Amino acid sequence: MYGRSISLLLLAVGLAWPAEGYVPNYDESRVPAYVLPELLTCGNGTVVKDAGTWRKRRRPEVLALLATHVYGKTPTNSLGKQHYTVETSEEVVFGVERQKGIVRKQVTVRFPGAPKAPVLHVLIYLPKSERRCRAFVGNNFYGNHTVADDPAIQIQKGAEGTKQGSRADFWPVSLITSRGYALATIWYGELMPGRITPAFTPDEPREGRSRAPDEWGAVGTWAWGLSRVLDYLQTDDRIDSKRVAVMGHSRNGKAALWAAAQDERFAIAFSNESGGFGAALTRRHFGGTDIAYMTRGNNSWFCENLRKYAGNEAACPVDQHMLIALIAPRPVYVASAVEDLWCDPKGEFLGAMHADPVYRLFGLTGMEDREQPPVETPIGDFIGYHIRNGVHGVTRYDWERYLDFADRHFRNLDRMKHAR
Repeated sequence: MYGRSISLLLLAVGLAWPAEGYVPNYDESRVPAYVLPELLTCGNGTVVKDAGTWRKRRRPEVLALLATHVYGKTPTNSLGKQHYTVETSEEVVFGVERQKGIVRKQVTVRFPGAPKAPVLHVLIYLPKSERRCRAFVGNNFYGNHTVADDPAIQIQKGAEGTKQGSRADFWPVSLITSRGYALATIWYGELMPGRITPAFTPDEPREGRSRAPDEWGAVGTWAWGLSRVLDYLQTDDRIDSKRVAVMGHSRNGKAALWAAAQDERFAIAFSNESGGFGAALTRRHFGGTDIAYMTRGNNSWFCENLRKYAGNEAACPVDQHMLIALIAPRPVYVASAVEDLWCDPKGEFLGAMHADPVYRLFGLTGMEDREQPPVETPIGDFIGYHIRNGVHGVTRYDWERYLDFADRHFRNLDRMKHAR
């Protein structure tokens, strides 16, 4: 849609070349013909024609297929009651400027019944108000102290080498709180720090044993952590726990969608340039959607079963429109960037568009548009989408669209409840 010149520019500056010599496809003319798995046909051939059949029969099937073949199964064993240690301050300083009307909380989450489970540190900023506020939950990449230039933020073990406030542009706290929302974030490195580190299991150490074919990987672990943050928010009398959205960028966008698919307590999901195995269709073979590349070596982002479909994506029983459809009837928003070809902007749009039929079962309009919109022209009703100018990242423009979308749908929360 946006021409081959962008691809050539990215190649020239080295931004489009992943490690290990892999050469992704950035040529729309080379996207193969593909057929998506049937979204509204049950495993026994029954065609889904109503919301009840979707919820009782097809939705559990799709959820199980994605767990078995892509993300791995989330352990169901209980870790016991969570223990929270909370620090609260209304004296918030960013740089040298005191922030009026913003409250900071730092919550340490422990699982006394599972000493080998991780200790999570949750950073929360919320507007100073007598009313309960809505909230966004998301994973950050480099440690809580990078979210804001706030010297009071605890620096987590393993994140000491990153600069205070270095990702504040990704997390515009003043904007978010001025719109009446809290922001709650954890560092994904406390769950699994990188591409090849084994994921933990709640009940036993990972070291010394291989993963089962359908055992969860990093994305599943990161999604699990987002739900644990929501557990805490449900105990906080300053938070409206019925109006909590989950948001993620890039690999954390994959985790945000998977968290919302599994945990229906999240009222809205936002995917910011989540790309392959996030919002973008795998079968397009564009950018970072290649199974062979994404499962190479000892990469444990996904379950081992996904490797079976390397070079044979058509045999995989799922694609990413099915992940997005699991969020119905709750609203979901997918965002792309023009120069972020690795994340396949058109594939992200198509993943969202092809989830629309499930929203129709609930009497809701997901996305009426069948063509990717012009740049910075948001579209959609219960499925939102935009593509903005620029590169891979999170910008103020993205956040303004997310806040607008959340405002609109949280005002209509009763409409969502009725659809269920």
